[in-house]
Amino acid sequence: MKLFRYGEPGAERPGIVDAEGKLRDLSSVVDDIDAWALSPEGLATIAAVDAGRLPEISGKVRYGVPVASVPNLVCIGLNYTDHAEETNAPIPKEPILFNKHTGALCGANDPVWFPDDSTQLDWEVELAFVIGTPCWNVTEAEALNHIAGYTVLNDVSERHYQLQREGQWTKGKSHPGFAPCGPWIVTADEVGDPQTLDLWLDLNGTRVQTGTTSRMIFTCAFLLSYLSRYMALQPGDIVTTGTPPGVGLGKVPPNFMKPGDVMRLGITGLGEQEQAVVPLTGDVVAAWRTAHAARRTV
Repeated sequence: MKLFRYGEPGAERPGIVDAEGKLRDLSSVVDDIDAWALSPEGLATIAAVDAGRLPEISGKVRYGVPVASVPNLVCIGLNYTDHAEETNAPIPKEPILFNKHTGALCGANDPVWFPDDSTQLDWEVELAFVIGTPCWNVTEAEALNHIAGYTVLNDVSERHYQLQREGQWTKGKSHPGFAPCGPWIVTADEVGDPQTLDLWLDLNGTRVQTGTTSRMIFTCAFLLSYLSRYMALQPGDIVTTGTPPGVGLGKVPPNFMKPGDVMRLGITGLGEQEQAVVPLTGDVVAAWRTAHAARRTV
């Protein structure tokens, strides 16, 4: 199944893609694509419905973050051998962990806001998985059973913030709009083996990233088992698994984004995203504050 959320920020509704590729409203089945909907019981409830009989969604659709009220956004760094090489970083012996603030999450085609002091804004197409059942101290063999589904995530990064402003990577990763996610979650049963997916990203119409999850240093199953030793993952948590080569930081010379640039990216079977980089203005901040003042969900 392909599950999504649509509508204006703070007022998103649940949806599903039917067998013919039409967008259908799921509001009569579940309240939202939340932790319960992503549980085995919730997914079974949705799967039992004939999606073709649900109301069709007409007109232009804004895709929201495909998971409501995400508890945690956990990230893996340098998880592709060729990406580590292009950034002159040693191949990690264990997964590198960091967090993006959940306030960075946005819809798949929402704009990426350009901070007024940004000098090194970068792109990173990544495979992310969504937790469906509580996960603590699980084995690698059972790990994939805890994943509800997979989605596309663009780990937008401000490298100057990340690498030259002291502290951990989090400050270069967490600006609002720095985690476009979606357009939907594809359930694990439909994806099958997550280590056979192709990833790509175009900048202004030119292909800059091409990769495959078969080149991951640490597989999704290993990552989830590893994470569960150090934290108890909750339903609705999103884990993003690293990026293949081709980021701006790895170019010679480095190449970073500016307002007006457009990213388009996708993963086999998981859909595509497109974001324009736009200036961060006072009006944008004021509108964001208003939209979030009584916001129901992420």
